[in-house]
Amino acid sequence: MRITLEELRQMSDLTIDLLEIISLEGQQYMARLVIGEEYRLLSDTRDQTRLFRSSWEIQDMLSAFNVLSTDVVHPSAYHEMVGMEPADIEPMRIRVQGRNS
Repeated sequence: MRITLEELRQMSDLTIDLLEIISLEGQQYMARLVIGEEYRLLSDTRDQTRLFRSSWEIQDMLSAFNVLSTDVVHPSAYHEMVGMEPADIEPMRIRVQGRNS
C-alpha cells in the first residue's frame, strides 16, 4: 500500500510505529512506514515511490511526525551473485532511533 506526504499530514493523532529507511545499493533510499499493522510505501502524488539521496533527508522530511522507531535496512546482495543458489538472507537492520535504543 502507498501513502503520500500530504495524506500523512491529514491523519489526526498519527503515530508511525516504525520507519524503515531502505537502502537501494547505497545510492538511493526509500521510506516504508508501519502505521498500526500496515506497511505503507512513501510515494509522490503520481503514485511513484519517492526516492531520497540520504537517510537524513527522509528523517528530516518526517521529523514533524511521531516516529517511534527508525531502522536503516540494507538488503543483502550476496544471494544475487552469479552461480550461487538462491537463499533467503535477512537484510541487515541498523536501529538509528527508537524508544528502546
